Amino acid sequence: MGVRVKIPLLVFALAIGLSFGCSSTPKQTATGGKSASGTDEQIFIGDTVEKNYDPNVIMKRAEAFFDKEEYAEALVEYQHFLDLHRAHTLSSYAQFKIGMSFFKMSKSIDRDPAPLTKAQDAFEKLMKEYPGSKYQAEAIEKIKACNDLLAQTYYFVGQFYYRRESYLAAAYRFESIVKKFPEMEVAPDALYYLALSYSELGANDWAHDKLVQLAQQYPANKHQKESQTLLAKVNAKLPPGTALAKAQSAPAAPNAPSAADLKPATVVAQAPAPILPSAGAAPSAPPIAQSLTAVSTKASTLTPQVTLCRIGSWC
Repeated sequence: MGVRVKIPLLVFALAIGLSFGCSSTPKQTATGGKSASGTDEQIFIGDTVEKNYDPNVIMKRAEAFFDKEEYAEALVEYQHFLDLHRAHTLSSYAQFKIGMSFFKMSKSIDRDPAPLTKAQDAFEKLMKEYPGSKYQAEAIEKIKACNDLLAQTYYFVGQFYYRRESYLAAAYRFESIVKKFPEMEVAPDALYYLALSYSELGANDWAHDKLVQLAQQYPANKHQKESQTLLAKVNAKLPPGTALAKAQSAPAAPNAPSAADLKPATVVAQAPAPILPSAGAAPSAPPIAQSLTAVSTKASTLTPQVTLCRIGSWC
């Protein structure tokens, strides 16, 4: 009786064993040394001569990092490629991708603008070292994009300081836009707020000049009504006759403060009027005049101890 019970169990166990034995080997999801993304993982493994010096391997590794948005690592590989293979047919492409890596690293206008300036430098280097390359047109567009983002960054920071009544710091940012990026869309707004900042700092003549420049350089700006009101306000605060003189000279190029006007000036005492020598006496400069001349010639290399600026330590 016991034997009859064991026979069906043996048959059942044998059938299950045969079914597993005949099943096919499961397919591998990733073949060879490639990852699921299709990247050959061998280019990241080992310390071989090929890995460190072969241009194709270096470029593949750089592209893999770039595709994975690991731009810092991609930068290292693109630069490594150029260091070893500057005459290679892909060297202009590597230089272009260095600029693109820096450009991609810039997050937003409220972050550090350093990647944008480095991207701009990389694209300009591409145009200088590889003139006429097929990446030149795109590099020019990226330089414009960098300028636009940099101008927006300066404007964002300037607005931040202006809202907190730090008008000196705000004026510095707004003037940077006017000087460096006058063709950008944000330039008229920066010029208007520069005039506002000067007005708040008491430099009404500078505010007047910036408002005149705004009307002449950007006649269709959106601050026309406000600028007219501000112009009347600053003119009322100017000394008698000053506003009239400025109004008469308004059609000419505005006398805006130059970069030299906005630099700290070294205080140097004026030399006394020279005493005319008597007849027959050999002319010689007084010792104090000689000393002041030596000081004035070296003023640019010395750190000024006293600064003259009517609106603060920065001008």
